[in-house]
Amino acid sequence: MFGKSPGKKRSGKELRDAERARAKRAALRALRKARLAAEKTGVKLSDWEGEFLGSVEGRLETYGRAFGDPEKGPMSSSLSIRQTVKVKEIAAKASGQKPGKARRFGNRRPPSGV
Repeated sequence: MFGKSPGKKRSGKELRDAERARAKRAALRALRKARLAAEKTGVKLSDWEGEFLGSVEGRLETYGRAFGDPEKGPMSSSLSIRQTVKVKEIAAKASGQKPGKARRFGNRRPPSGV
């Protein structure tokens, strides 16, 4: 549709590579947004959090992924499940939200008894 001629078909490898590149860009964008939000709001990240963001960003730029064990997340993803959770927690901390309370139930009401 955009930038591709309608007659050209992509091979499976090209599609996988394009999907991995998209995941890499999204992960790098999330890391940079979390760091920028912390700088902008003046929230002091712990040494561990700063080191975590830097090391994950370095692995993403070097290898395109920040983990190698297929049991830790989908192979099409650039961050493991746990790394994704940690990045979201750091971003929530940087934006001033309380960890664990960020949009727990989305737009619907919580179940009774919670």
